Amino acid sequence: MTQIVLVRHGETESNRLGVFRGRLDVPLNATGLAQAEGLAAALAADGPLAAVHSSPLRRAWDTACAVAGRHGLAPVADEAFNNIDLGAWQGMEKVRIEREQPHLWRVWVTDPEKLTLPGGETLARVRERSLRRTLELVRQHEGRRFAIVTHRSVLKLLGGALLGIGDPFWKLYLDNAGYCVVAHENGTFVLLKWNESCHVKERVVERY
Repeated sequence: MTQIVLVRHGETESNRLGVFRGRLDVPLNATGLAQAEGLAAALAADGPLAAVHSSPLRRAWDTACAVAGRHGLAPVADEAFNNIDLGAWQGMEKVRIEREQPHLWRVWVTDPEKLTLPGGETLARVRERSLRRTLELVRQHEGRRFAIVTHRSVLKLLGGALLGIGDPFWKLYLDNAGYCVVAHENGTFVLLKWNESCHVKERVVERY
């Protein structure tokens, strides 16, 4: 059996302020750094990791460094797990977008697969690139346990694709520093854990 540990990065100030991050390279805040350490300890207690692959953005990378360090590993930066590019929405408060761009906001909260932002990336593209790379890693790490540290949007789409869940975006919730475990055996993906976050003492709930 191969196990894929899907990890969301720790908290940033943008999470607290309700600001879209996208490809903006915002760092973990003090809470996020503590969450990363708690996450690393929780994952180490579950067993060894053979590798840690990470989005190159700092908030994911620093989380990945905490996780990998517990296993004597260095994380591997992988562009396939970079966050969705939200174009002009990056750095904008969600309440402002809802007020100033109500039509696009409505698409985002009701049918995000149809959202196309100038200079941005579609959910379909994020799902395709992250799934393709994950399948490569499953073959590469066959029979072992490895982690992917990335972002909420990527994890929702990737988790949904692995499990065959249609339109998963608003059906799946993930806390900062929460993790999921998906097993692969005999050509089938099976969910073992979703949003495991008992180690998270303080959290920001983001619905959209």
